[in-house]
Amino acid sequence: MGIREGRPLFSDALGELVELSETHLTLSTARGQLRVPVAQVHRAKRVPPTRRPTAAAVVALERAADEAWPAPTRGRLGEWLLRSADGWTGRANSALPIGDPDRPLPAAVDAVERWYAEQGQPPMINTPLPLAAPVGAELDARGWGARPPVLVQTAPLPLLTSASAGAPPTDPAAADSTGGGAAGGGATGDDPPAADSAGTGAAGAGAAGANPAAADSAGTDAAEAGATEAGATEAGAAEANPAAADSAGTDAAETGLRDGGGHVVASADQAGAAGRRAEAWSGAVVELTSAPSEAWLTVAAGRKGGLPDAARHVLTAVDQVRFAHVYAEGRLVAIGRGTVTGQGRWLGLSLIEVLPVARRQGLARRLIHELATWGVSGGATHAFLQVEQRNTTAIALYQRLGFTTHHTYLTRFALNSQR
Repeated sequence: MGIREGRPLFSDALGELVELSETHLTLSTARGQLRVPVAQVHRAKRVPPTRRPTAAAVVALERAADEAWPAPTRGRLGEWLLRSADGWTGRANSALPIGDPDRPLPAAVDAVERWYAEQGQPPMINTPLPLAAPVGAELDARGWGARPPVLVQTAPLPLLTSASAGAPPTDPAAADSTGGGAAGGGATGDDPPAADSAGTGAAGAGAAGANPAAADSAGTDAAEAGATEAGATEAGAAEANPAAADSAGTDAAETGLRDGGGHVVASADQAGAAGRRAEAWSGAVVELTSAPSEAWLTVAAGRKGGLPDAARHVLTAVDQVRFAHVYAEGRLVAIGRGTVTGQGRWLGLSLIEVLPVARRQGLARRLIHELATWGVSGGATHAFLQVEQRNTTAIALYQRLGFTTHHTYLTRFALNSQR
């Protein structure tokens, strides 16, 4: 905000509203995240979303995602891709119908069904929308079912590598609260979680003193690693039950901590334990390796329901790949996976998983920051992830980090063949 001839001067900020508190609002702009005091906002209005990505952009991103999650058994139907990985995850066991299948559409779907029958698997087809809408219409006519919609989200890597991207959030409740998704389980669209979700909207604000160049911020598999976590918190001093503390007796009341009303909210032992846990999380170490440790694979297996040999191929058969390990007090408390594909442009984030005991401590944010920094060193400029539309908690985290939806897809399956 400035003053000229006694009149205030305002600047404009255009972006997506990612956070609103009593004192500040945060916009994700093309130049980074911008935090503006509410008192300096003169006017705000909803702005129509930008136009959809081109078909070529959707195809390029889908092919980059396929490279990042490579099925060991593959086939081609013209330009369509046929993929099988012993049933491990939907993406690695479904056809990708982009391009020309070299035959009429009904015959192409028939060929997909035959190919999967030869693999001993039910046929599935991933349909990027709206690109593959004609394929979807053909599958509707055949009575195929659909898994929950998946959002393919993207973010410029500078958003994820800024200093604030890896810093602990000011609101611990807002961090790692995805439970089974970004912070708790990864970002994928293969998992069947619950709830339904909303998209994102753009907002424009006329902010006094807004500096579009001020970048603040950051940015999980999405559909395979998904972000389908359900939030979990560990009880600490602030979460203790005052009634239970009061009932602990005089000794506890004398040695405990009291709130402004004189109620015991935590014993000294509880407060000390909470403090030690906070120190452990702040001292957590993120390590990136070119191969997953056995502990990493154990966490991933728990998330994805086991790891057959085909799964290990999917996870490791990428030229540029890093496995993130987050250690606190000598034990593994979070994992993640990053790949660089799509002719070096795209950093793919997947299997972002924080163990329940370590959630809501900003570890997913730190993990993503480290993978993003590695991606930049490999030449990548943008990140992508995939997350089920109904996983609203994970989506909220990604939104705060600067991710927006590029396109969506549905995994379709033949009802008479579904396992």
